[in-house]
Amino acid sequence: MFLGITNTPRDYAWGSVTAIPELLGRTVTGAPQAELWLGAHPGSPSVVVNPAMVGGADTLLDWIDAEPQTALGADRTGLPFLLKVLAAAAPLSLQAHPTPEQAREGFEREERAGVPIDDPARNYKDPFPKPELVVALSERFEALSGFRPVDQTLAEVAVLDAGSGRLGPLTVHLQHGLEDTVRWLETADSSAGAIVQAVSDLALALPDDALTPNLATVRDLTTSYPGDPGIVVSLLMHRVTLAAGEAMYLPAGNVHAYLDGLGIELMAPSDNVLRGGLTPKHVDVPELLRVLDFTAYPAPVLTPEPVDAGVERFAPDGVGFALLRVSGDGRPVGLGTGGVAPLVGPSIAICTAGAVTLVGAESATLLRQGESCYITPDEGDVTVEADGGSGIASTVFIATGA
Repeated sequence: MFLGITNTPRDYAWGSVTAIPELLGRTVTGAPQAELWLGAHPGSPSVVVNPAMVGGADTLLDWIDAEPQTALGADRTGLPFLLKVLAAAAPLSLQAHPTPEQAREGFEREERAGVPIDDPARNYKDPFPKPELVVALSERFEALSGFRPVDQTLAEVAVLDAGSGRLGPLTVHLQHGLEDTVRWLETADSSAGAIVQAVSDLALALPDDALTPNLATVRDLTTSYPGDPGIVVSLLMHRVTLAAGEAMYLPAGNVHAYLDGLGIELMAPSDNVLRGGLTPKHVDVPELLRVLDFTAYPAPVLTPEPVDAGVERFAPDGVGFALLRVSGDGRPVGLGTGGVAPLVGPSIAICTAGAVTLVGAESATLLRQGESCYITPDEGDVTVEADGGSGIASTVFIATGA
């Protein structure tokens, strides 16, 4: 079965006013629209377009709860992913996610302590990890992700300091390593606060032609979040710019913050976020430091694997989900000759450009730009046919198991 689904975008303050409505072909309301959730997460389950197809269930979660074998197949008890359209017009919080072991231990610890599940100060809403990947839809998708080698940060600190001597303490901590530096900044003692102010002052005073991507980020964050330790932590991180179609993967322990852009995000269906700044929300510094991976890695770009004509698969190891991207150039194709998307268990598709027909073992459906559907396992692998002869390029993303 191909079941049409939709949802109402989340109105988080950092969201873009226009990006999601333009993608979905909806009216721009003037309010921010940050995330469109496609899945069965109880926080915002997808709405069923035609409830009569599934016995009157209004949401995907309702149907799965009522008829799990029909919805998911006899061997599956829940969706292993949450698919999102994300549109950032301002920085998201600096954050990291736990490993499976850390999530389970943290959840059980807060359960024993009697912390209400809806308490804003609760860190672990569930006992699961939250690995995630994002593929850029906009021409540029800007983010901070992962720690870079310390020598790169030291070089930019030297440019920023320009002989003033104000950043000497930061240089000393960096020479002791990333963990020492982040711990000092996040504990927010008076010396760390003075460094945040000094970095902010010096970045604002730099001429535009002296700004590197990281120093430009510092200047932007200084304006948005004055006095926040995340301003200086951003100097320790990779400033990542994804072009449309490029992707990155954010594993457990990876410190990151999306800055600007429209993308498709796929993650495990968890709410476990440990924040480190750039937010008015709860920040638990000891817990954040416990889950952070302080290893300096290259920028975490994720390269897709080609699996068929026009079909690419983004699939990090060990996460239990994969994202397929199927692209067509708008030329006519005969039925059955389009790219074949290999699916594992229940899946969700969203068309982000043009129009496509999804052909499964039992039925078929047409998806136009902005439309999405849930795919039951009995459809098997799905052939994706472009809207032949239209001359309009098409793209559909399909979240599935791995």
